[in-house]
Amino acid sequence: MKETDKIINWATELQSIAQAGLFYTDNKFDIERFQRVREISAEMIALKTDLPLEQVKKLFCGDEGYQTPKIDTRGAIFKDDKVLLVRESDGRWVLPGGWCEYNLSPAENTVKEVKEEAGLDVVVDKLVAVHDRNKRNADTYIFGVAKFFFICQATGGEFSANIETTESKYFAEDELPTNMADEKCTAAQVRLCFEAYRADLWETIFD
Repeated sequence: MKETDKIINWATELQSIAQAGLFYTDNKFDIERFQRVREISAEMIALKTDLPLEQVKKLFCGDEGYQTPKIDTRGAIFKDDKVLLVRESDGRWVLPGGWCEYNLSPAENTVKEVKEEAGLDVVVDKLVAVHDRNKRNADTYIFGVAKFFFICQATGGEFSANIETTESKYFAEDELPTNMADEKCTAAQVRLCFEAYRADLWETIFD
């Protein structure tokens, strides 16, 4: 493990301890101590990532309660043995999806994200995998992420360019683009969706 990764992992652990402490304690002196530990963890992250400290505090120290992973959902829609990918505004391709809204289940969130990014109405058919993002995707996040991959069936709708995506296109498994947004969805994860799509029976893969 690189030294930078070690420091980020230590900072993440400190943040988790501090957040839990702030949630469970009523002692005003302990509250001050945990708040300072949280500030130190943010300062460590800012130092190692070159992100502005206030941005780190907003992303890293904005939650309350016991710290748990965030949820990201992705929908794989197939047609003629090809999968639908969307091109993001930076030119890279990905399965449509995104952060799970607080009031939606992972499946409901997938339906919402596919509609927003690909313009399609879908029903969720099968859970392919639940991945630990930091084990499977590019770059180490400063918080945990559980990634849900679903097979979906399109029932209607059509693509329209929007603030997040500029294009949608179906790709065969051996024609996946090289410029994938790997921090969100890798080619290996797309190929796993192909496996699940073709399988008569599928057992969910999980970390």
